[in-house]
Amino acid sequence: MADTSTGQRDLFLCHAWDDRKGAALDLHNLLIGLDVTVWFSEMDVPLGTSLIRKIDKGLARSRAGIVLVTPALFQSLNSDGIASQELSALLATDRVIPIVHGTTFDELRKVSPLLAARSGLTTSDYGSLDEVATKLADTVLLDEDQLV
Repeated sequence: MADTSTGQRDLFLCHAWDDRKGAALDLHNLLIGLDVTVWFSEMDVPLGTSLIRKIDKGLARSRAGIVLVTPALFQSLNSDGIASQELSALLATDRVIPIVHGTTFDELRKVSPLLAARSGLTTSDYGSLDEVATKLADTVLLDEDQLV
């Protein structure tokens, strides 16, 4: 498990702005409940601070990144929103896991072939975000050395 006293996190959660109070918050809460430390903008960016700088630090201090792929993320990527910048940074590493929710890998492939080529999880295969979070937690907590 990452050391949160130093700002280290197990996972960085990349998501669309429109998902911040829905699926992204749900996934964050599920992972936290499973003892996974997660960098999440809704919790980690205090009012009055630079969002981009906080994201940059969050990316640097996370062992891996998850990208919550939803229809809202597709819209955000098409408009070159902040999620697009996060995704670009994550794709430059070997530490990114797509989590497909409410859409498909085929749809993702049309928007981001590089992300779709990564091994990931889909709620349609696992039944719910809860099951996906459990699989992620098992991977993160059991394979700590592989995510570094």
